[in-house]
Amino acid sequence: MTVALMWEARAAAGRGEELLAWARRQELSPPPLRRETFRAPQDRVLVITWWDAEFTADLPELPEPDGELVTRAVHRWRFESVGGGQGG
Repeated sequence: MTVALMWEARAAAGRGEELLAWARRQELSPPPLRRETFRAPQDRVLVITWWDAEFTADLPELPEPDGELVTRAVHRWRFESVGGGQGG
């Protein structure tokens, strides 16, 4: 089964690039099958990791950044793959 973990945070005003750099430096052990990092308006950063694991598996996740770097607690979601390819 493929499980995707999503981690999303909103940086404090003007600190979006710093949050993005922080997220990129975070290492996960063991490493995921795949990892992508995104940014969006309002200094938001999103990291999605993919794992070959059961939905309830204990998987490494990015930690909470320093409280001064973000405006609120990190949002986290877990999804399981239900099909492959486009239109899957």
